Amino acid sequence: MQLHKFDSIDKFWDKTQAYLLQYEAENNLLLGIIHTLRHNPDRYPEPPYLAIVEIDGEIVATAIRTPPYKLLLSKVSNLDALTLIAEDLRQERLPGVMGLLPEVEKFVRSWQAITGQSSRLSTAMKIHQLQAVKPVANATGSLRLATESDRALLLKWLPAFNTEIGFGVIEDPELLVVNRLKERHTYIWEDNSTPVALAAGRQFTDTASRIGSVYTPPVYRRKGYATACVAALSQQLLDEGCDRCFLLTDLANPTSNHIYQQIGYIPVCDWHEYSFIFE
Repeated sequence: MQLHKFDSIDKFWDKTQAYLLQYEAENNLLLGIIHTLRHNPDRYPEPPYLAIVEIDGEIVATAIRTPPYKLLLSKVSNLDALTLIAEDLRQERLPGVMGLLPEVEKFVRSWQAITGQSSRLSTAMKIHQLQAVKPVANATGSLRLATESDRALLLKWLPAFNTEIGFGVIEDPELLVVNRLKERHTYIWEDNSTPVALAAGRQFTDTASRIGSVYTPPVYRRKGYATACVAALSQQLLDEGCDRCFLLTDLANPTSNHIYQQIGYIPVCDWHEYSFIFE
């Protein structure tokens, strides 16, 4: 069993794409980050950690980290590979890890055994997949792409979204908004010329898209805006040539899980995020 690291995202993608695409749903977040690294490398200010583990030339695990964010694990075909990744990162001040349930729990156990560092479950989530949008009660309004004129709004809403889901304070909200507008994948649901909800969505492979950053300010909630926004954006992505859309839901929020399933999203697998505790 051997670990190899890459300093080129294109070389990493060439090496790993066949392995990762075998489990597109399970790896959708990792695939989305690879897409960003390939097409907008300025999004992440520090060089990424890109690693694979092989047995007899066959990939059994991959891992990515875009500092200062947590480590992201792929679906793994040999869980012992995660100990090798943990050993390789033992000198890093790693804030945490995200991944499928068996993979992330194995990594957390290995990390604690190697470093002595304890952890806590930050968020229990589930990956969902949609292939057709179901009819839902339409909220008033329409979907539009966020533009430069929305900069002040995004500077307010995106940090609020991050805080609400427990991601903490955004270090450079201006840079985040600049990149969101540059990448042209942030959308706003507008009712009577008033922005009332937000969602991001874009294609990350030839056939698949991801939905994320779904946010409605408290004053506009319980009016169906988020449901309408996600349904319309999902349909738009399907119309543009995708076969399926993916999203992550927080299991602690049964309302959003129910809403997404009404739209047509079907649960695929569990996804957990752990934070490491620094004394």
